[in-house]
Amino acid sequence: MANHKSAKKRIRRNAAFEEVNRDRRSRIRTFIKKVESAIATGDQTAAREALKVAQPEMHRGVTRGIFHKNTISRKLSRLSAAIKGLAA
Repeated sequence: MANHKSAKKRIRRNAAFEEVNRDRRSRIRTFIKKVESAIATGDQTAAREALKVAQPEMHRGVTRGIFHKNTISRKLSRLSAAIKGLAA
């Protein structure tokens, strides 16, 4: 347990940030799942639209420090490759 006043305050702030970050992470994962479900149905136009909506959210997660830059780049690359594969 923290003994200093500043350490106690930091614990409170970390708890608040943790809650916000959890919501943001969940929101981004939901966007990703929407793209994946559109890919699973085989609807390329719906998948493209879902990716177009998800992409800025994913990049915002990188900016906020919730996800690592390479993680989001990898996910975007794989999702776009899967969407391209629907055409073939």
